[in-house]
Amino acid sequence: MSNLTERNFRNHQTRHFLWEVSEDGRVGTIRLNRPERKNPLTFESYAELRDLFRDLAYASDIRTIVLTGAGGNFSSGGDVFEIIEPLTKMAMPDLLAFTRMTGDLVKAMKKCPQPIVAAVDGVCAGAGAILAMASDIRLAAPEARTAFLFTRVGLAGADMGACGILPRIIGQGRAAELLFTGRAMTAEEGHGWGFFNALHASDALETEALKLAHSLADGPWFAHTMTKTMLNQEWAMGLEEMIESEAQAQAICMATKDFRRAFEAFAEKRKPVFEGN
Repeated sequence: MSNLTERNFRNHQTRHFLWEVSEDGRVGTIRLNRPERKNPLTFESYAELRDLFRDLAYASDIRTIVLTGAGGNFSSGGDVFEIIEPLTKMAMPDLLAFTRMTGDLVKAMKKCPQPIVAAVDGVCAGAGAILAMASDIRLAAPEARTAFLFTRVGLAGADMGACGILPRIIGQGRAAELLFTGRAMTAEEGHGWGFFNALHASDALETEALKLAHSLADGPWFAHTMTKTMLNQEWAMGLEEMIESEAQAQAICMATKDFRRAFEAFAEKRKPVFEGN
């Protein structure tokens, strides 16, 4: 695939959610946009989200992503009549193709080099909770309710990586409770357990998410991509591998011009301006 440019992404057309790029071209916002249904996902929106996150690997000008929902809710998960009902009529090969496709969305979010900031308000359920989980940083409104409710429709909590990722965020026991019961985690619980990094009033939530996204975009972007890569890769490593991998990663960052820019700015007592190289 040829490189995708800032211009292409500023004008990128989406069918199943809204895509916006900030004036400086550094922050992209994905807004799930079916507010009348609390922003459910469909076969098509799953696939389009997967493809966008995959393509963002080629968008060197987009430095951070904000993921949010319209109308005071994040996402109610898979649409009951557009996803769940059709799934009850599918044969195993088609079911497996679907579950692999949804898993590919999480993999694309994790491999996407840009840090993803989720702004979670209102309902955040099922696949919506997975999207929040797969983000790198999560902010929430006090009214947010996050539920991994697969068990309520007769499915396992093992969906899109939840049994592997959620315990790493909130701990094994807490994750087991949420995945077995399907109950909603309050925003206060989520903040106390480390699922949410901060809580903000609903009317300030997106502003705070964008503020954080821009602060990350103004930072050493190349180094941020390295941090995200290592956070994901080191899950499966032993201590020796972790230390060696981070030695290599940090040495690569030390060879960048941004590293020297930061030193020169410190020596001259001014704020560094990072350019991602």
